[in-house]
Amino acid sequence: MAGIDRRTGAILGDLSSALQATVFILSTRISSTVLLREFGGGVIELLGRGMTPSLFATWQQLIATAIELWEPRFAIRRVVPTGTVDEIRMGRAGLLIEADFRPRGHLGDYTVERVVGFTLNFASGITAVAA
Repeated sequence: MAGIDRRTGAILGDLSSALQATVFILSTRISSTVLLREFGGGVIELLGRGMTPSLFATWQQLIATAIELWEPRFAIRRVVPTGTVDEIRMGRAGLLIEADFRPRGHLGDYTVERVVGFTLNFASGITAVAA
């Protein structure tokens, strides 16, 4: 499924479209979409709080759950924190997400094309970069 870049209008490939959708899901507050109140990631609500191990575990689980619920082209394998302890203390936390990429998952075909890894960075807004 090709998509359209939400900023430039350029045509995106399957993986780029899925990554853009993931960023959109995670950057949307729950209940902020009028016709679909349950949509969103629940991640934004946790940003800015003191980083404790339990909060970080909650954060990882919210991200994995939101992607599983709203982006059928990804099946999450694991979510791993990136960065040093000092970077996390400075608010530059990131996550490496490993997922099965299923380009036709939105059509009910859950055949895995490949395993992809991408990082989410939260330093200057949520961004996803394929690895």
